[in-house]
Amino acid sequence: MGRTRKPNVCLQLSRRALGFFSRDAGVVQRTNLGILRVLVCQESTKFKNVWTTHSRSPIAYERGRIYLDNYRFCVSSVAAKPRKLYEMPKCSKSEKIEDALLWECPVGELLPSPSDYKSSLIALTAHNWLHRISTATGKVLEKIYLASYCNFRYLNWDTPQEVITIKSAQIKVSAVARQAGVQQSVLLYLAVFRVLPFSLIGVLEINKKIFGNVTDATLSHGILILMYSSGLVRLYSFQGITEQFMQQKLDLGCACRWGGTTGTVGEAPFGIPCNIKITDTPPVLFEVCSLENTFQIGGHPWHYIITPNKKTQKGVFHICALKDNSLAKNGIQEMECCSLESDWIYFHPDASGRIIHVGPNQVKVLKLTEIENNSFQHQISEDFVILANRENRDDNLITVTASGRVVKKLLNRLDDDPEQETHSHDVYFDRDLVLHIEQKPNRVFSCYVYQMVCDTGEEGEETTNTEEVVKRGETFKY
Repeated sequence: MGRTRKPNVCLQLSRRALGFFSRDAGVVQRTNLGILRVLVCQESTKFKNVWTTHSRSPIAYERGRIYLDNYRFCVSSVAAKPRKLYEMPKCSKSEKIEDALLWECPVGELLPSPSDYKSSLIALTAHNWLHRISTATGKVLEKIYLASYCNFRYLNWDTPQEVITIKSAQIKVSAVARQAGVQQSVLLYLAVFRVLPFSLIGVLEINKKIFGNVTDATLSHGILILMYSSGLVRLYSFQGITEQFMQQKLDLGCACRWGGTTGTVGEAPFGIPCNIKITDTPPVLFEVCSLENTFQIGGHPWHYIITPNKKTQKGVFHICALKDNSLAKNGIQEMECCSLESDWIYFHPDASGRIIHVGPNQVKVLKLTEIENNSFQHQISEDFVILANRENRDDNLITVTASGRVVKKLLNRLDDDPEQETHSHDVYFDRDLVLHIEQKPNRVFSCYVYQMVCDTGEEGEETTNTEEVVKRGETFKY
C-alpha cells in the first residue's frame, strides 16, 4: 500500500465552495473539522496570548462571547482582536444578574417576532426578574417577575434549549423565628418554563414534611432529583407530580386570583404563585446511595455511575445497569493517582454512550458494549487513553550536606504538593481560539485568549493579523 496522503486544505476549501458536499450537511461538518484538525496539528502551529483581562466578579464564556461584571459587559472573541459588543447600564446590587443561559433559535419553528430568531441570553436577576436579553445589543427583549416569597438564584436546563429550571436558595428560619417556635417546612422552590415564547409549566414546592431533610434538588429531562446528606439520591417523575398535584394552571400575562389577591401572572408585584404543592409522597422511580451524592445516568442501554458511600472509596466508580442494578463487567473504575484533587468521570455529552475518566496525568475514554453471546450483560473497555507530558520535577531529589554526604530523597511528586495546587480553571477551544478562565484563591478572575498562529520559521514573522496585539501584550480594561 502507498503512503497515506495528507488532505490538501486548499483543495478541500475549493470543493466546499463549489458545493461538492451540499447534499449531506454531515459531510460538510466533518470536512470543516478535518480542515481545522490539519491546521491545529501541524508542527508550525502555535497559540499565542492576544488578550487578557482580570475581574473581581466571575467571568463567563458562551459561543464566542465573553461576559464580565455579572453579564453587564460583553466582549466578542470571534474577531482577530476581542472587541466590546455592548455594555449594559450600571445597576444596583439588587438588580445584578445572578445566573444566565444561552438560548439559540430552534430550527423549523415559527416564532412571534423577527428578533426571536436570534440567540438570546436568559438571565436571572438578584431581585427575582427573569430577562431575555439580545446577545448582539444587550437590549432586554422580555421580562418576567417571578415572586417575592423566596430568592431565586440558579438557572439550569431541564431539557436543553427547550425547558429551563429556576431554583431558589435554601429557605432557612431566622434565629428570632426559631426562638418563637416557628417551624419551616418548605425547603426550596423550583420554577419551570418552556422558552420562546416563554410559557409557565409551574412552580414546585419541595416540602420537608413530604420528602424529609432534602439538601438539594434539581430537574433533568423531566426527572425530579432529590439529594440527602446521607448520600441518598431519589428520582421522581416531574410530569406525574404536575398532573397529580397542580392546584391551578397559570398563564403568563393573564389575570389571576390567588389567596384573596388578584393580579397579572408574571408582573410585579403579583409575580407567579406556587401552583404545585405536593400533599402526598409520590412514587419513587429509582433510588441509590452514593458518596457526596455523585450520580449520573447515560449510555445505551441506560447505566448509572456512583461512588460507594464510604469515604475510603473516594475515587472509585461503579458503573451499573439501571434496569437491575447489576455491575457491568470491568465496571469498577479506579485510577491510581497521587493528587490533591480526585479524578472524575462522566458520560460523554454527545450521547454516544462513551465514558470519560479524567485524572491528573491521563484521560481514559471508555466504551460500554454488549458481552459477546450475552446481550443482557454489558462490559466496560478502554477505547483509547491520552497521557499528559508532565513537568520533570526531579532536580531537587539529591541534596549534598555540609559534610559532603549525598542524600537522596525518595519523593513521588505529582499533584500532592500544596504549592502545586491548582484552583478553578475552565478551558474552551473555539475554532482558532483557546480561552482560559481561572479563579484565584483571593477571588480574582482572569481570562486569557490565545489565537492560533502559523510560524513561518523566521523570527518575528507569523501568519496572523493579531501581530500588533501580541506585540503590545494588550490587557483589556472595562
